[in-house]
Amino acid sequence: MSERSFKPGLIFLILAILAVVMMSRGYEASAQVNSRLLGQYRSENFAAPSGMRLPYRILAPSKIEPHQNYPLVLFLHGAGERGNDNEKQLVHAAVDFASKARREQFPAFVVFPQCPDGQRWVESDWGLPSGRGEFDLEPSQPMAAVLQLVDSLVQQLPVDPKRLYVTGLSMGGQGSWFAAARQPQRFAAMLEVCGGGDPTWATQYAGIPIWALHGQDDGVVPISRAREMVVALTQAGHAPEIRYTEYPGVGHNSWTQTFKRDDVFEWLFSQRKR
Repeated sequence: MSERSFKPGLIFLILAILAVVMMSRGYEASAQVNSRLLGQYRSENFAAPSGMRLPYRILAPSKIEPHQNYPLVLFLHGAGERGNDNEKQLVHAAVDFASKARREQFPAFVVFPQCPDGQRWVESDWGLPSGRGEFDLEPSQPMAAVLQLVDSLVQQLPVDPKRLYVTGLSMGGQGSWFAAARQPQRFAAMLEVCGGGDPTWATQYAGIPIWALHGQDDGVVPISRAREMVVALTQAGHAPEIRYTEYPGVGHNSWTQTFKRDDVFEWLFSQRKR
């Protein structure tokens, strides 16, 4: 039998190639899973009374039982997902809501509307160190359409009106602060990630459980925006509940870990309007 010798450098090269191949296969498998999950969101368009066309995606419970009503989650995306393709708004968090485990534990309708390019859920600068006096009394055109969409879905679908939730990240976190205060009688809870509110609106959140989460090193929406809202709510004697989470060493992307957390989903879906 002939003997062959391999140089260490060649062995390392072979191992490196195998690692790249396995990693590539892992990415492909993950992409296929994500594609399958996102494919469960039905593509729709809402014609708002203003004449605005609002694209949105909606996830329904895996099985809708007769005479059963389900929660509805309104998810407001960030600035990078604006457009009219009715796809980009699913980039963040949509796979988490659509996973088999989540859908089995928390059957719900989950709605992802898409804000048009050049517009915002709230026409306010999210990069300011303070949001004091920044919110207009009237909603932006996309926000008005979103709230009308929620009304429409409640009428059309087997939705439990006592279990409507609003959540969002970055620009959508700012939108969550607006939507919850604009119609506090509607939403049973607000889950807000790395956005900014207007502390002068603090008393308008009475009756809404709130959980705000933010990265301490956020360079897009300053951490001061979250802290000032918590202080304002506390000073206003907010009830029934306010939770606040700061992620040390985390920048703007505080949403990836947030929507992987079991306790976040458990908290959100446990809320019910009284």
